[in-house]
Amino acid sequence: MSIKKELLFCPLGGVGEIGANMSLYGYGEKNFYDWIMIDIGVTFTDESIPGIDLIVPDPDFIVQKKKNLKGIILTHGHEDHIGAISYLWPYLKCKIFATPFTATLIKEKFKEKKIDIDEYLKIIPLNGKIDIEPFKIDFVSLTHSILEPNALLISTPSGKIFHTGDWKCDLNPLIGKNMDTEKLKKIGENGILAMVCDSTNIFTEGRSGSEADVRDNLMSLFETIKNRIIVTTFASNVARMESIFKCANKAGRHLSLVGRSMNKIYKVAKSCGYLTDVKPPIDARDAIRIPRSKIVYLCTGSQGEPKGAMNRIVKDEHPDVEVNEGDTVIFSSRIIPGNEKKLYKMHNLLCKKKINVISEDNAFIHVSGHPGRDEMKDMYQWIKPKISVPVHGEHRHLSEHFNFAKSMQVPYPTLVENGDILRIFPDEPKIIDKVNNGKLFIDGNKLIDEDNSSLKERKNISHHGYLNINIIISKNGSLERNPIINIRGLPFDELEKNELIYELEDIYFDTCKNKNLNNKKLEKELIDEIKTNFRKKIYNRCNKKPFTNVNLIRI
Repeated sequence: MSIKKELLFCPLGGVGEIGANMSLYGYGEKNFYDWIMIDIGVTFTDESIPGIDLIVPDPDFIVQKKKNLKGIILTHGHEDHIGAISYLWPYLKCKIFATPFTATLIKEKFKEKKIDIDEYLKIIPLNGKIDIEPFKIDFVSLTHSILEPNALLISTPSGKIFHTGDWKCDLNPLIGKNMDTEKLKKIGENGILAMVCDSTNIFTEGRSGSEADVRDNLMSLFETIKNRIIVTTFASNVARMESIFKCANKAGRHLSLVGRSMNKIYKVAKSCGYLTDVKPPIDARDAIRIPRSKIVYLCTGSQGEPKGAMNRIVKDEHPDVEVNEGDTVIFSSRIIPGNEKKLYKMHNLLCKKKINVISEDNAFIHVSGHPGRDEMKDMYQWIKPKISVPVHGEHRHLSEHFNFAKSMQVPYPTLVENGDILRIFPDEPKIIDKVNNGKLFIDGNKLIDEDNSSLKERKNISHHGYLNINIIISKNGSLERNPIINIRGLPFDELEKNELIYELEDIYFDTCKNKNLNNKKLEKELIDEIKTNFRKKIYNRCNKKPFTNVNLIRI
């Protein structure tokens, strides 16, 4: 009796969360599958994890099977889809497939890490095809808020999967071609077993809107503003960048790019044949000599990122750009959930300085890169999948998408979580296993896991402060001098701190007086007792238990 080969889907990131997208498809027989990975992205952290900016999916499951990993296919160049590649690829060392703009972006990432990727990177033309048996993959150009977004039509001997990536239906995307709806209809007519689809805007009624409308509104704004204009938006949105260039030029203004990412994306887009008809930007160091009424700055930091150019400008910390009373700052982006507090703080600071603030709250100067419900309806009617797998969203998005798919008469809507192995074929879709999954944190230039002791120590210090004690013991086992006590991050003024140190010194001598300080075997016991007694004293004074370190020095 022949064994039916199975077609599997396993998300390691991007399901039940926004960002950190990483999906696996497997094909084969039990205990032997060939795999492909779709996207390898990051997500961003918050102040609850001090010192960490980026989080990536844990790839351990596929690292253990890397001999059977046929390649990584990238749908587009947003950080939540490619941002982890230079950190995780060294553990996989497989081929990478991407269209030209995305490929140039990841080349830059590997160049920063001093990794030569040329042997492994395969650049695929728009709407190109690759054959990595048993998978045949067609790149299908869609529209989104970045250049060259692709859906992937994944063909196997057991059926076809349509993996949408991030997308929208922009009837006038300004840069890049319009979505080929006839091609999508033909794909659906030829039979799709499963569609794995973006859920980001499933709660949004209607349609997402067009970049062309944003350009028109920005132009109207530019014509009415008299003083300096500062625009901040997502650096990756090259269509929006082009709009700012053209609006500035039409309004008789020079444009200056501010921020490393903004300059990098501009150069990458130019190298790939985009932005060919815009007037070149001027250096921010030169722009300071241009009258306020004749300059536009296009800046990074639209989400209030601490290192973003906008944050430095607002705090008067930027070396080349200033903002003064009567100037206008335009936030041409949406507020990503979780960033409200720091962005509204920035808005308030600008308003306090009598600077005009324009955002999506009071003007139509941004459209989403993800589909509203009417666009989702179109996609389901074009593709006609038998199975629907919602991804790219939190649990509430996925649940709503599941119900939406039911309303679209999809025979088998499904819900999965990161780490689930969903069998798509044969038989009805079913979760058949759960694999190791989780997150790794990028700490400086190192990858650490969620349980790393350094994170626990850092959180402890950030919440409870730090206490360091140096104990000095002579060769004959006597205490040579008072301990050196260093207190940081505790709610004491200098007078209180000095009083506390005197009290801790008394505790120290009381703790040591009956100890045999020559006995090195008892050192750990002594250190632990000092830690306990000191922490108890401080807790009684301020209800804090500081991270405590004791150094025992023998002289």
